Amino acid sequence: MTHTNRREFLSASIALALPLSATHAQAQSSTTWPQKTIKIIVPNPAGGSADLFPRLISEALMAKLGQSIVIENKPGAAGNIAAEFVFNAEPDGYTLMAAPPPPLSINVSLYPKLNYEPAKFVPITILSLVPNALMVHPSVPVNTVQELIAYAKANPDKLSYASQGNGSTAHLTAELFKQKTGVKMVHVPYKGDAPAVADLLAGHVNVMFGNVAQASAHLRSGKLKVLAVTSAKRITSMPNIPAMQEIVPGVVAVAWFAMVAPPKTPAAIVNRLSALIGEILRTPEMARRFAEVGAEPVGNTPEEMAQWMKEDTERWRQVIKTGGVTID
Repeated sequence: MTHTNRREFLSASIALALPLSATHAQAQSSTTWPQKTIKIIVPNPAGGSADLFPRLISEALMAKLGQSIVIENKPGAAGNIAAEFVFNAEPDGYTLMAAPPPPLSINVSLYPKLNYEPAKFVPITILSLVPNALMVHPSVPVNTVQELIAYAKANPDKLSYASQGNGSTAHLTAELFKQKTGVKMVHVPYKGDAPAVADLLAGHVNVMFGNVAQASAHLRSGKLKVLAVTSAKRITSMPNIPAMQEIVPGVVAVAWFAMVAPPKTPAAIVNRLSALIGEILRTPEMARRFAEVGAEPVGNTPEEMAQWMKEDTERWRQVIKTGGVTID
């Protein structure tokens, strides 16, 4: 073999070996994972629903994996800060994100430029579904959705509705309701759920599509009227409250909380996580604890979650486009 031929042979051998070595290393890391602490990044402050669900499952997941799990909160920019961090993390299964819809299916239609691509996250599983509830202050002279629609149409822009902020599920659910009914109400965005609910309770705003667990508590206390839930059907915790779908077809809006991994995370790690989390979510204990906060545990497959994300992204894209919704 000549010197030139030998050099060409070695170059070809190295070129072939590189992807094989990478594949071997990836397979090896998948079989030995996990060997150190796993971080779950939450794009919301501690104490809310988005923070609660990964904390509920983390203890059981630690027991199954034999490694510690740390929940790290990175709030800000409607989830974009956390999402960018996880998107650029090593795809080794040690950095995950547990998130509500905005960074996964909403922000891509709201922001002109994101420093991450939601569709490239690797879906693991949906942790839970939480419908919103249409809450109305007692000063508003209505007791049903039909009466609210009639009152709002007779008094355009007299009613105001609160949300946790521009582009939040509460905001977009109200926009969907407006589009389907033709009513006009004034949006009042807040920086988070707590101040929005506080002003609704005080009567400074009239309406809110808020957390169903809060709605249930305020309904029992008589501080607010709850007219409907935005799930596809009635929920067991409030069986006498109609689903909005019964009255205004097409107004189905469920907040969901899901686990994703950085792009290119090995399928073996993702599938193992998905299966273990699914087992945890299907236990009676988790069903009870999720029901206490008005949530339904899910635990679906990565493929099912990918389809859900795709459909949810398109649903909110249409609402945002039709309503001319902006983040300003």
